[in-house]
Amino acid sequence: MNLDSFISGFTEGEGCFCVSLNLRSKLNTGIEVRPSFSISQNKRNLQLLKTIMERFNCGAIRFSRNDQNYKYEVRSIKDLVKIIIPFFETNTLLGVKENDFQNFKKVCEIVYQNLHLNKEKLRELIEIAYRLNGSGKRKYKQEELLKHIVS
Repeated sequence: MNLDSFISGFTEGEGCFCVSLNLRSKLNTGIEVRPSFSISQNKRNLQLLKTIMERFNCGAIRFSRNDQNYKYEVRSIKDLVKIIIPFFETNTLLGVKENDFQNFKKVCEIVYQNLHLNKEKLRELIEIAYRLNGSGKRKYKQEELLKHIVS
C-alpha cells in the first residue's frame, strides 16, 4: 500500500473535515468562518502524524493535555484549497466521510473566493457547514448564527 492510499483510508476512520463558526462582532458579517482538516492520534502515534504532515508539507501538530492526543491540523484556506482538497479528489474517500469532504470542499471554495463576506453566500455556507459531522458538537445552533447575519 502506498502512503497516499494509507492516508485516505486513515482519514476515513480518524480524520475530520470541520468548519467552525463563531460570533465576532468586529467582523463585517458578524460571523467568523474557520474550515480545518485534522487527524488526531494518541501520543504513541506521533511519528505517524509527522509522516502525514511531511507528505502534505503544510499544517501543524499540537498536543492536547485534556485527552493526551496529538492533532495534525491544516487551517490555512490556501493550503486546504491547493493541497488538501486536491489530495482527496485524487485519493477518494470510500465511506461516509466522502459526503463530509464534499460539503467541506464547497465551504472552502466559498471562503477562498471571499464569497463568505456576502450575506447570502454566508447563509448558504452555514447551511452546508451544519451538514458536516452530524454527531459533532456545535457552540451555536444554526438558527442562532443565521439571525446574527446583519441585514
